[in-house]
Amino acid sequence: MNPDQASINEARELLLTRDSGVLSTISVQLPGFPFGSLVPYSTDEHQFPVVLISGIAQHTRNVLADPKCSLTIVEAQQGHVQAKGRLTIIGSMEMLGAGDDEVKEKYYRYYSEARTYHKTHDFEFYRLRPVRYRYIGGFGKIFWIDPAQMAKANPFFGAEERGMVMHMNEDHQSAMRAYLGHFRRIKVGSSDELSMAGLDQQGFDLVVNKQKVRIPFPRPVNSPEEVRTALVEMAKQARS
Repeated sequence: MNPDQASINEARELLLTRDSGVLSTISVQLPGFPFGSLVPYSTDEHQFPVVLISGIAQHTRNVLADPKCSLTIVEAQQGHVQAKGRLTIIGSMEMLGAGDDEVKEKYYRYYSEARTYHKTHDFEFYRLRPVRYRYIGGFGKIFWIDPAQMAKANPFFGAEERGMVMHMNEDHQSAMRAYLGHFRRIKVGSSDELSMAGLDQQGFDLVVNKQKVRIPFPRPVNSPEEVRTALVEMAKQARS
């Protein structure tokens, strides 16, 4: 069955909403068997998952021997586990290079502590380049999705995104607390750690005490001016 656009959008939003998944690699120690481990991730400019993994970890040794793997992401909600949406990304891992500094900096915005242990331990960044996606959104909603269907480049990735995020963190802490209170019913005090980590056409990500919270825009945004307009409108709504 071919996926409809609504299901593709749901799959993409699940990827962007969550921040960890089960990485399944091909075991070196037990050849031919899968090995699963829980890993945090962020995304690059193409919304491909990016992980920071240690050279001494079993999954890293597996990836270096055979880059083929998958990442399974499960929706966070109450109820039976099989009623939850889930997305499996099947592809190959590739180590990031010197030209991927913006990808690494974005990861650090979500996981600030990673900057320290990346420098002091044997960690490297890897990108999971998809070959297929498998999305299950509920009974009767099960699809294979091609990368070309899922691909949606973030138009702000890089300097624009970094600049807008920095501006919000430096000048609009009260607005971000208002967003969380109104749209997510999360109360954040002045002593809590709060920062914006990233944004794209569909929404933005806040990190509250090291926990990611995604808030969608009321409509897709295509320019920094549209981002500003949407954030101002949302702040007014949250404070009304």
